[in-house]
Amino acid sequence: MCIGIPMQVVEVDGRFALCEGRGERRRVGTALVGQVTPGDWLLVFLDDARDRIDAARAAEVNEALDLVLGAMQGADASVAVDFALPSRMSAEQLKALTGA
Repeated sequence: MCIGIPMQVVEVDGRFALCEGRGERRRVGTALVGQVTPGDWLLVFLDDARDRIDAARAAEVNEALDLVLGAMQGADASVAVDFALPSRMSAEQLKALTGA
């Protein structure tokens, strides 16, 4: 399974960008998302950007990743989150989320 990591563009170098996210810096391929500029947020899978996202979506993904990390470390599973999980969304909300 591959997990997308939200990362923010720091510098651009042709079809690559230096990005920061979740405490690390990576050189990320940007061919699949087109031209990026410093400050843009990207969803990165295996060092390639697959989607552009906004800061709010980046925060949601980071919260979800924090929950997964916490679960792996044995944290309490009754933590309240500030976003709707897809499993709790209506069909209309899922369509809006996926752009369908």
